[in-house]
Amino acid sequence: MGAQSIATTDFQFPGRTALYHGKVRDVYTIGDDLLISVATDRISAFDVILPKPIPYKGQVLNQLAAHFLEKTADIVPNWLQAVPDPNVSVGLKAEPVKIEMVIRGV
Repeated sequence: MGAQSIATTDFQFPGRTALYHGKVRDVYTIGDDLLISVATDRISAFDVILPKPIPYKGQVLNQLAAHFLEKTADIVPNWLQAVPDPNVSVGLKAEPVKIEMVIRGV
């Protein structure tokens, strides 16, 4: 039996005020100050979502992000409040500092 992929979400959280389907993450806004981010297994290339997801990709991305957010929280505060599932992060709505990097091997 193969692994099941999370390609899309459509949760109905109590108090949900907004939903954003990004290239990889689906972000639910609860009230005015809480976000629930679900890292899916979708993949994108050149801003196009490809048809076949990669199993566990969302889990790996979410757990990597959570690890570094938790390890650096004493240096700089961040939005993360909880990781109730390997694909899900819950945190406070905040103004992002938008930085993008592409790192390629030599």
